[in-house]
Amino acid sequence: MTNEKAVAEKLLQAGAVKLSPENPFTWASGWKSPIYCDNRKLLSFPYIREFIKSEMCNLIFEQFPQAELLAGVATAGIAWGAMAADQLKLPYLYVRPKPKEHGLGNQIEGSFQAGQKALVIEDLISTGKSSLQVVEVLRQASVEVIGMVSIFNYGFAVAEQAFAEAGVSFRSLTDYAQLIGLAAEKKLVSVEAQQSLLQWRQDPSNWGK
Repeated sequence: MTNEKAVAEKLLQAGAVKLSPENPFTWASGWKSPIYCDNRKLLSFPYIREFIKSEMCNLIFEQFPQAELLAGVATAGIAWGAMAADQLKLPYLYVRPKPKEHGLGNQIEGSFQAGQKALVIEDLISTGKSSLQVVEVLRQASVEVIGMVSIFNYGFAVAEQAFAEAGVSFRSLTDYAQLIGLAAEKKLVSVEAQQSLLQWRQDPSNWGK
């Protein structure tokens, strides 16, 4: 079993992913979606949590050996970033979506130096918008962002384009295509549902209308 497939299996095992092509979910963006992914669920299962952390550390070690610090995206990326930084013995900070409204008003929580090479840790990438906002905050603070690692990626063309335009390389432990393939293999979805699920990713804003 490939690493991507093994990670997808853990997501299904923990109930982090819900597939419902017949009764789609509505995202904050208003998109109708046949899938809902909540990686926070993974934190409740010690062996699954350990496996995901280990896969993430291997990926960072192999693909981003130049990382001098890890930066978690608040809130869902905070725990994963902290665990990976702990295992890799790297400095760690996290970035809020907007500055804190009291105290020092920090948006970046933690200690860093200008010019440090940071790798951003995210739980999932959908359109890439919120993930890339964090990259921008770090760049404005003179931190050099060398890339981003996430657990899951929907594989939207709009995200690939946004990351390319921002000049950010990204890697994910698993993605939508792997997950749907595995769900079909395990007979969790019918052949018709599999087609519908794969079509959704091509044009998510108009799917189901």
